[in-house]
Amino acid sequence: MHMQPFFFCASFFACRLSRLVMLAVFILVKIAMRYWLMKSEPDEVSIDDALAAPDQTVAWTGVRNYQARNFMRDVMQVGDGVLFYHSSCPEPGIAGLAEVASTPYPDETQFDPQSPYHDPKATRESPRWMLVDVRAVRKTRLVPLAEMRAAPALEDMQVLRKGSRLSITPVTKCEWNYILKKML
Repeated sequence: MHMQPFFFCASFFACRLSRLVMLAVFILVKIAMRYWLMKSEPDEVSIDDALAAPDQTVAWTGVRNYQARNFMRDVMQVGDGVLFYHSSCPEPGIAGLAEVASTPYPDETQFDPQSPYHDPKATRESPRWMLVDVRAVRKTRLVPLAEMRAAPALEDMQVLRKGSRLSITPVTKCEWNYILKKML
């Protein structure tokens, strides 16, 4: 009986300590800068269009994949780095650098029946699709997909995986640094 209060106290403090450790990890994850590759069809929004937009900022509309939406809604933070990637064009590749410029908010195109991105199940009270604003930082030389595939340092990059079709993919810090220092 005498040991039970001690055991209770020890487990109570261990539980408190583990909660503090989890909170510290959560805070570190939330403040750590992340990096992304975001695909855009240049006939919809190119790096030049983004640079010409007010404040060099565009809303990243039209994402209709849940995993990509969840990246924007749950993980992206203002200031995260973005590789602005041109897709569905004669030569796909990284065309510029950008940064996440807003917290997530509902994508208005889901409510517009005239939009190709309209979602009849979405309501203003319960939007299904979120977006972030992206601010163009600068245009770069085009880094074609083939050049990225040829770089051993990028062999694990998600966008280069066979069958990868996500419009938004995370980029590791090592991949980001390699691309900035060796390819741009």
